[in-house]
Amino acid sequence: MTPPAEPAEPAGPVARPVDLALLDVAVDVARAAGEATLRWFQAADLAVDSKADGTPVTAADRAAERLVRERLAALCPADGILGEEEPESRGTSGRRWIVDPIDGTKAFTRGVPLYSTLLALDDEHGPAIGVIVLPALGQAVYAGRGLGCWMDGIPARVSATAELDGSYLTASGYTHWDDDALLAVKHAGCHLRTWGDGYGYALVATGRADAMVDPVVELYDVAPMPVILTEAGGRFTGLDGRPGAAGGSGVATNGLLHDELLGLLRA
Repeated sequence: MTPPAEPAEPAGPVARPVDLALLDVAVDVARAAGEATLRWFQAADLAVDSKADGTPVTAADRAAERLVRERLAALCPADGILGEEEPESRGTSGRRWIVDPIDGTKAFTRGVPLYSTLLALDDEHGPAIGVIVLPALGQAVYAGRGLGCWMDGIPARVSATAELDGSYLTASGYTHWDDDALLAVKHAGCHLRTWGDGYGYALVATGRADAMVDPVVELYDVAPMPVILTEAGGRFTGLDGRPGAAGGSGVATNGLLHDELLGLLRA
């Protein structure tokens, strides 16, 4: 048997795996924040307000983000924190946490149990930790750079679907889709599903869906996804094909379908 070739020397500095203890902190904090939202989920006294941009916000959003900020301030006081509901807190460590206390607030206010609590950490090497907690389902999908992707302690991997025809594609909704792009993926044979948000990305990372598309997102909507999809064996980019969560859109796939799907979405 021919021995395996020696690995090539890396072209540049290699990002170190994140500290396992830090991943545990992230998961614990995100789980606690997600559990806090259950006080208001399907509650008769839930009040829904509108923010300046017209998006909904509830006491659950505010309480969950406050919990995250307080716990991280105690555990990682030198780190910065960016969230959806409060102004950014800048740190001195070079690390920044990004929190979306309820991703899928519209689902939450409708009593749909597919909303999520998102938490991510970026460091000097880029995406380091990503956590998707699904409070009403009692599930969590999380990853640390170099540590793999996990769902409640079980390794998570993307699907092996190699063709768009017959693949399952989910989205947070189709209102913001370009009409031609929507028809293109439909005619390519994709099974289209919705109620996505963080839940859709969790489905892709665990192999239950093959692709997730968000034409319009904010950073906190997708900050955990680059490391989660990478560690699960998949791929995450914007519609422009660039990696990272700051591009204003999100496309997650098992990797095998990615370039073909981007071609349809951008055609």
